[in-house]
Amino acid sequence: MNLPATLVEAIGEAERLHDRAAIEAAIARMGRELDVLLAGERAVFLTVMNGALMFAGALALAMRTDLEFDYLHATRYRGATRGGSLHWLRRPVAELGGRTVILADDILDEGHTLAAVRDACRGAGASRVLIAALCVKRHDRCVPGLSADVSGLEVPDRYVFGYGMDFQEQGRNLPAIYALPEGA
Repeated sequence: MNLPATLVEAIGEAERLHDRAAIEAAIARMGRELDVLLAGERAVFLTVMNGALMFAGALALAMRTDLEFDYLHATRYRGATRGGSLHWLRRPVAELGGRTVILADDILDEGHTLAAVRDACRGAGASRVLIAALCVKRHDRCVPGLSADVSGLEVPDRYVFGYGMDFQEQGRNLPAIYALPEGA
């Protein structure tokens, strides 16, 4: 992979996939879908840090259902472009036993991180774990049996960044989603 050296170079080379209006419309739809799935049940809403920070806040505001908030920080990337083993920086502290948990994450790529987090929630006694992913990458390499219960936007099988997703730990606050050219 031949990545641009700076965020400015990355934006210059990238294709803008989804603008802020498209992202906001997708999140509003996701909020309505989660409200239907919850049917008034008060769930534990877990933000997967750092990438899902902006998305999770917008998604929670798009929902009418009362929620209990917590967060977790688990990563396989640690600033790199390829994932390694799962490293927990913070586990949720909310009681998950017998509860529905919503995992809000920025992207469902291959799903190794989300699968491990989902399994940890189940291991803590969650009765149901719903995955809400802003973006789902189009490919066939996802962990078997893992999918988003609610998703917002599709992105190509390329390096994507913006709206929470980083380019070398930069650009998370970009109000749009970009993809580098194939092979970058």
